Amino acid sequence: MFVLALLLVAALWELYKLVGPQDGGTLFGWSVLPRANDQAMPHVWEMFARFAEPERRGFEGTIATTVADGAWFSLRLALAGFAMGTLVGLGLAVLMARFKVVERGLLPYLVISQTVPLIALAPLVVSWGGKLHLGSFEWPRWLSAAVLGAFLAFFPVAVGTLRGLTSTPPASLELMDSYAASWRQTLFKLRFPAAVPYLIPALKLAATASVVGVVVAEISTGLAGGVGRLIIEYAREATSDPAKVYTAVFGAAALGLLMAGMVALADLALMRNRPREAVE
Repeated sequence: MFVLALLLVAALWELYKLVGPQDGGTLFGWSVLPRANDQAMPHVWEMFARFAEPERRGFEGTIATTVADGAWFSLRLALAGFAMGTLVGLGLAVLMARFKVVERGLLPYLVISQTVPLIALAPLVVSWGGKLHLGSFEWPRWLSAAVLGAFLAFFPVAVGTLRGLTSTPPASLELMDSYAASWRQTLFKLRFPAAVPYLIPALKLAATASVVGVVVAEISTGLAGGVGRLIIEYAREATSDPAKVYTAVFGAAALGLLMAGMVALADLALMRNRPREAVE
């Protein structure tokens, strides 16, 4: 179904390119119809054909290898941001589940934090990190991109885990109380297993959000080596070669799918020993 969905998107793209207005148009008085000319919407086959072309004259590598190298660099940053965001999100969720006053006081600020424009926050994080010195440790520039990835990743983990931790049936909690189980024992033996169905979708959102954060950080800070920097560089050639820009965009999209797929594999590992729910 995923492959069929991609083919459907490509078919709709080519259909709109065939029948759409070349210079854009209006709908109910609003200028919402995009341009369908070759400059704005290159053919799908032209985009994928660019992967086999050389990066530039006299350069042995192709655009595909360049995009792959950039995606590999961004993947490592996204994994670091995802790990940091997951740890922070889990910690906040446990804290809010343990103390209701913390949930009432902290949760609104978590929601507000996601309204901060990331493109404006990125230069600030780079500036703050450059002033941070702990002994011989110096803040590397790539860590700023990873922190921004964690900034987007922690929110879905915190909210999803909190929802899962508080979804435990009251009867199960009463049973643990009757066994004189501590809150920590109840957390790890009951609440966390019950939260897995909520945690996995949250981790998938966090994984893709970390990619978005890293790519935006690379674009905002000009960090070299990642797929975000490739988007900037290829966008400069959009006038002469608009199809080339989409190769970097495809690389970022594939990176997000890879991160979500890694979480899905972890889900299979976590659920392999759990009985499947009966469906009536």
